[in-house]
Amino acid sequence: MTIIETNRLILRLLELNDLDEMLKIWGNAEVMKYCGSAGTREEEMKSIQFYINMQKNKGFSPYVVVLKESGDVAGVCGFNPPDNGCDAELMYHFKVKYWGNGYATEAARACVEYIAKSRIINVLGASIEPENISSEKVLLKLGFRYIGEKWSEAANQKYLYYNKSLR
Repeated sequence: MTIIETNRLILRLLELNDLDEMLKIWGNAEVMKYCGSAGTREEEMKSIQFYINMQKNKGFSPYVVVLKESGDVAGVCGFNPPDNGCDAELMYHFKVKYWGNGYATEAARACVEYIAKSRIINVLGASIEPENISSEKVLLKLGFRYIGEKWSEAANQKYLYYNKSLR
């Protein structure tokens, strides 16, 4: 089911049969080097099930990003559960071969506009590793502001934290 459409992209709901494509993203060490680590098939199946339930219960989740021109799955972009005083966290991960084409910015901008119009949340957050300069550029283009550092017990590392008011 299509949730958002941009000039070049379709963002649709995650489905259980997306596991193989999500493993090319969440299971890829290079893609996930700034996000903890690559997941296993079992972990990512649980993640997809979690996000499907989150969409049903909260009205938002990560969405599969499909290129209109080719129909290829390029990545995933959307929302994680609330953390650090925000109502949801923006997230985006793309296959390496699609880096540098502006897809992350295009998809993330569309997601921010979508969630702002839905009025489901008031404050959107985002966390990035300090070395992830590309993700920081995306957040700054979208008007996020730097709040400070936060420590993640789960990942055992610090992250830079940003947020954006949607009201």
